[in-house]
Parts: sequence; structure tokens; C-alpha cells
Amino acid sequence: MLHLAVVSPLEAWGNFYVIVGSSAGALTGLQFVVMTLIAQTGPGRSRGETISAFGTPNVVHFCAALLVAAILSAPWTHLQYAGLAVAGCGVLGVGYSIVVLRRALRQNSYRPVFEDWMWHTFLPLLAYLALFVAGAALGRRPGGALFVAGTALLLLVFVGIHNAWDTVTYLMTAPPMRREAAERPPERRDAAGAGAIAADSPRSSDSGGRLPS
Repeated sequence: MLHLAVVSPLEAWGNFYVIVGSSAGALTGLQFVVMTLIAQTGPGRSRGETISAFGTPNVVHFCAALLVAAILSAPWTHLQYAGLAVAGCGVLGVGYSIVVLRRALRQNSYRPVFEDWMWHTFLPLLAYLALFVAGAALGRRPGGALFVAGTALLLLVFVGIHNAWDTVTYLMTAPPMRREAAERPPERRDAAGAGAIAADSPRSSDSGGRLPS
């Protein structure tokens, strides 16, 4: 009877974590599609840092959701152990979010806007903090802790979907010249801008390259 009383909160959430975990595992393939589209746009000087800041975290978020769903679907006899595992995932996620923020600040291929900072740094950090809180409280208040953990997992899945789709739409709608300019080193951007100004000047527009008399 005691065993059933301890395990029953996790059993009640069994279907939820099966759905979230399987969805996170399946959606990992979405990032492979994104990487294929990125590869088709051609090489970039700082693309590795940009992918580390805005691409790789999506896979990490999906895998984190899958891992926590698997942890909370295991037949634990004491919720404290499950809580320690979930809290550990939250701590690792917080540390990784800080690393992603540093990578986003260091890369120079893309200038993030407020929406990018919110979806790529703030919301994942919030989700991992929620996982830590849920794991720490799971042994004492399993009802509320499981709701917090479930919300955090859904947030991680939605963040991964949004970020992957945002990358796809950017690659599909941004003109090639804009993408090339964003990936061009600053000194080459200045040279290209000077060349464009020279091309629009009367000297270059006149036939034969002579100034009109």
C-alpha cells in the first residue's frame, strides 16, 4: 500500500510524459532538416559559432525534454531520487543556457533582436530553472512539482519548434545577398559598400568610365 501511495503521482502523469517524450524525440529530426537547409546556403566564415548559438541548443532542448520524461516515467520507489535526477537536469540546463548566451554574444554572423534573445536564451533558462525547482520539491509536494515539470518540458519543446521554424523561414525568405552580407567579415562589408557607392556614381554610370562634359 505504501508503495502504491508513493508511485501513484507519477503513474497519473504517465500518458503525458509518454506523449511529450515521444514528441521531443521525433521533433529532433526537425533540426536535421534545418541543418540541411543551412548547408545548402554555402559556407560561412563564422557559421560554426552561429550554429552553436542558435542551432545546436534546439537539439539539446528536445533531448532534455526526452530525458526528463524518461526519468519521470521510470518506476521509482522514492520520489526523492527522481527529484534529484530532475533537479540535476535543471542545473545542467541552466549552465548550458549560460554557455549559449556567451556564444550568442561572441558570434558576429547574425545580429539578434529582442525576440531572438527571448526564445533562444531567456525562455530556455526559465524552463531549466523550473525543472530545478520541480525536482527539488518533488519529494515534498509531488502534485505541484509535477505540474511545474510538465510546464517546463512543454516550454522546452515549444522553444525548440519555434527556433527551428524561425531558422527555416529566415533561410527561405531572406534574399541571398542579405545572407551573404550578414556572413561577410566587417572589412569586406565596408569594401562591398564602397563598391556599391562607386557603382551608383555618375563616373561609373557614364559609358567609357568618363565624366560627362
